[in-house]
Amino acid sequence: MTEDPGNPRLYRRLLPYARPHWPVALGALAGMVLEASVAAGFTALMQPLLDDALGARNASVIAWLPFAIIALFVARGLGVFIGDYGMAWISRRMIADLRAQVFQRYLVLPSRFFAERASGDALSRLSFQVEQIGQACTEGLKIWVLDSLIIIGLLGVMTWYSPQLTLSVLLAGPAIALVVRLVSKRYRAISRRIQTSVADVTQIGQDVILGEREIKIYGGQQDEAERFSKVNEHNRRQHLKVSATNAMSSALVQILAASSLALVVYVATRPGELERLTPGAFTAFMTAMLAILPSLKRLTSAQSLIQRGLAAAESVFSILDEAAEPDLGTHAPERVRGEIRLDGIRLRYPGREDYALGGIDLHVAAGETVALVGRSGSGKSSLVALLARFLHPDSGQVSIDGVPLDDYSLTALRRQLALVSQQIVLFNDSVARNIAYGDLRRSSRADIEAAARAAHAWEFIEALPQGLDTTIGERGAALSGGQRQRLAIARALLKNAPILILDEATSALDNTSERQVQQALRSAMSGRTTIVIAHRLSTVEQADRIVVMDEGRIVEQGSHAELLARGGMYAQLYRSREDAVDADIP
Repeated sequence: MTEDPGNPRLYRRLLPYARPHWPVALGALAGMVLEASVAAGFTALMQPLLDDALGARNASVIAWLPFAIIALFVARGLGVFIGDYGMAWISRRMIADLRAQVFQRYLVLPSRFFAERASGDALSRLSFQVEQIGQACTEGLKIWVLDSLIIIGLLGVMTWYSPQLTLSVLLAGPAIALVVRLVSKRYRAISRRIQTSVADVTQIGQDVILGEREIKIYGGQQDEAERFSKVNEHNRRQHLKVSATNAMSSALVQILAASSLALVVYVATRPGELERLTPGAFTAFMTAMLAILPSLKRLTSAQSLIQRGLAAAESVFSILDEAAEPDLGTHAPERVRGEIRLDGIRLRYPGREDYALGGIDLHVAAGETVALVGRSGSGKSSLVALLARFLHPDSGQVSIDGVPLDDYSLTALRRQLALVSQQIVLFNDSVARNIAYGDLRRSSRADIEAAARAAHAWEFIEALPQGLDTTIGERGAALSGGQRQRLAIARALLKNAPILILDEATSALDNTSERQVQQALRSAMSGRTTIVIAHRLSTVEQADRIVVMDEGRIVEQGSHAELLARGGMYAQLYRSREDAVDADIP
């Protein structure tokens, strides 16, 4: 359940992010008090300027008045700098802290969280929405504090010259407060829709950037343009609604203030008031009152910033409230033998009635190589995802070396695994840092080169402009598909984990490269437990055991020769591909 952005609990959750910076906040407040005092002081100068300097020609007043004006504006400049810089400093600190917390939360959230949500929404919360909170803290909050202080100061000036007239001005206060309250509710609703529309714009933009080749090949430009046009138009309309609400609220406040002004003029021209007020005092009162109007307008306009920031805070806090991957295990061996057992595993994805895995029993001995084959959607990748605790079974138990996976700490468990998947993940960094990634970053240059040679990647790395120090671009854009896959294999070889998972590890390689990498993989498999998901027959034939899956179940298992002799599903798959050059198995 989400929090109402008007709920005081939301304000209390934001307060701890600002509380450590209270000395800077006090300095900023002092700057705003100084700025507001100057605004009130300048209007108060109207009375001696008109009555004493221009009217009575008082020499002493004429002497000090210009210096007073200069001093006021020097003080105002100092106050503006201190207030603006102090609030900006706090805002950027809060944004940095919140953004770091959201990023840290993304690092520990379970895989299912990302599978169930669009990546554009996650990116929007990390960038746009956190920035909205910062704007609410600087521009919105500063306007509220500063203009409230200015109004208080100007009301003080007005009260000094005429309490009766000031009282007539305050009669419009409840009506203005009602306008602000109604406007806040509307801003709140619109701001939520703006957050969603920005996430949609980000998501479609990301889809187009990442899938530009497929879009061009399949002529999807028009479809993508129409899809983007819809979300872009929705975003435009929501922002226009904010502008319309701003304009309407400002107009209402101006009308209410003008009504107060008319009432002031009426009361001030009554005989009793005319006798008591000098021209200078009346001018000072009217100047103060007119100076209040821009502050009232800014206060109502600031509601859009504040409510937008609070709606963003609601969204960001919902991420921070998401539960991290459960990590209650304490078993942390340095290196396991690699015996894997799955007993009675049943797994169903959220929102699905059928089971992705329906009663899997499988024992893999330490050092054994097991190949998983089967049609697409048969449950092979789901089974492998259980080993790293990316997924959790609905029932049954997975264990390594006789110890249930839940008893392992996540760090210790994943230290035992090396993964090479069909979807290669590379980073916009050097070749060396992509091979020696994460826990491998302390690897020596010689070890990195040895892993690259073993993966048959050294031949193309040597040809790169800076060799191992060459930056390969986003997702390895500067490399071919086969080169990217060999870098991923080099990373797995460098890790030297006791359990190796190969999920279509040679799918992007040509026949020559595949033969070279197969030799490297056979060396890597030696002495390790290896789970292979493969279409290529060469990998399947070398496995100690082949496990055939269909509709989330194991339908047969055995060696290549045994399964061919049995004439079951594996034999059918094999014979349907025996005339193909690559002899792919689905």
